[in-house]
Amino acid sequence: MIGRRSAAAAALLVLSIAAGSAGAKESIAIGSKNFTENRLLAEIMAQLVEAETDLAVERRTNLGGTMVVFEALRQGEIDLYPDYTGTGWAIVLKEEERVTDPLRVYLRVRNEYERRFRIEWLDPFGFANSYAVAMREDVAERLGVTRVSELADVDEPLVAALSHEFLNREDGWPGLSAWYGLDDVEVRGMEHGLAFEAIRSSSADLIDAWTTDGKLLKFDVRILADDRRFFPPYDCAPLARADTLARHPELRPVLERLAFRIDDVRMMALNHEVEVEGRAFDAVARDYLRAEGLLSSDGSEHDRPEIRRDVGFLRLFWSRRTETLRLALEHLLLSGLAVALAIVIAVPLGIALSRRERLAGVVLGAAGVIQTVPSLALLAFMIPLLGIGVPAALAALFLYSLLPIVRNTWTAIREVDDELVEAARGMGLTDRQILRLVELPLATRTIMAGVRTAAVIAIGIATLAAFISAGGLGEPIVTGLQLNDPNLILCGAVPAAALAVAVDLLLARAEEWMAPKT
Repeated sequence: MIGRRSAAAAALLVLSIAAGSAGAKESIAIGSKNFTENRLLAEIMAQLVEAETDLAVERRTNLGGTMVVFEALRQGEIDLYPDYTGTGWAIVLKEEERVTDPLRVYLRVRNEYERRFRIEWLDPFGFANSYAVAMREDVAERLGVTRVSELADVDEPLVAALSHEFLNREDGWPGLSAWYGLDDVEVRGMEHGLAFEAIRSSSADLIDAWTTDGKLLKFDVRILADDRRFFPPYDCAPLARADTLARHPELRPVLERLAFRIDDVRMMALNHEVEVEGRAFDAVARDYLRAEGLLSSDGSEHDRPEIRRDVGFLRLFWSRRTETLRLALEHLLLSGLAVALAIVIAVPLGIALSRRERLAGVVLGAAGVIQTVPSLALLAFMIPLLGIGVPAALAALFLYSLLPIVRNTWTAIREVDDELVEAARGMGLTDRQILRLVELPLATRTIMAGVRTAAVIAIGIATLAAFISAGGLGEPIVTGLQLNDPNLILCGAVPAAALAVAVDLLLARAEEWMAPKT
């Protein structure tokens, strides 16, 4: 009787799980590059899709530069993101011809993307966000500069603070400097959001800007005319995987409702609300959709209280407490899992290396080389292998955690007094018993010191996981850098530092408990 009841209960459990799985919403992933406008457009699309379809939307924003996001779309890591026709022309298709006709560029990238990549350009949003060169207004006025071509005739040295992507793309500084003969300009790479502060503090004379940049309304700069027409047209439109549109035909008409609804002035104003007025991305997107009659005011899930950033650090931190707790748990889980995996691999490896001196040099050397690779570079290396998100971040953190644990385990076992080992062997203990009863207890403190070091390193580096959409406390740090918002940066940095200290203290107590008392 009991067996029958158990079988029936198990059957009901299986059926309930199956029913839950069947009733779960299908989802799509919407991505964005790592700047305000792109992220805001992604949020606008996400809210509209959530409101008008039965699809759940996973937001994978702040993914990096053009090729990172484009490859994520190609590989199916995301289904949709906003991009610019000039970027597709120059960066993805690598067209070298200089063009000024927006329609020609749009038709070319639309046809080639569909033919080569099975990716569709949908109807444009209605604005063009071109690259531009901006100069401090007082410097431009003093030098009488209104056009980019006039920079080549300036006698005094000029300093340009340029975003890293602009420094390395052919429709950016390499092509622009050659086109206009600007080889004498001193160039410094900088996060785009900080470049405006550099120009305001007189640390730079020139910056790269976007023509719909909201900060243009705040900072006293002059946009120099591209008089020799170097930059191609940059009309913005949604990009979507063809198989996603085929699988969810309801997506296309929903996204086409955004076609030609945002002009240059409106986009600049929306960017200004986020960057300068301190409003949240989701709130600005929601208000825009409602103003356009695309989203109703019916108490939907988007009607949560807005968290503004212009209220000071303490009030901002308190208003974000629920979000901070969620991000801290993500951060702790990511770094904790990486360190746990490293312990499982590194401790047995360190013990094995203590018995094989020749192999130890090779393995420790390789682990040391991994430790010298810059963390952002290692995360980038993982993307082609594991895609964006948690798996790539977990692999990178695991590799960074190996060296401290392997080296400390190897050192601790080797430093156990040989006379103690011989005495244990003389008492008839086997090698395995000697390891368990003598060597490991005496090595505990040194091994745990390696674990503590690895844990603190992992928690610190995990803040960079936000660059590949892996979550954690790096999210407010990355967003704060984009928006040049020190308070938002602190909302991620302070909890991350506190988490590292707390974990180190907790592991110190664990070390005291595990170490032999005599």
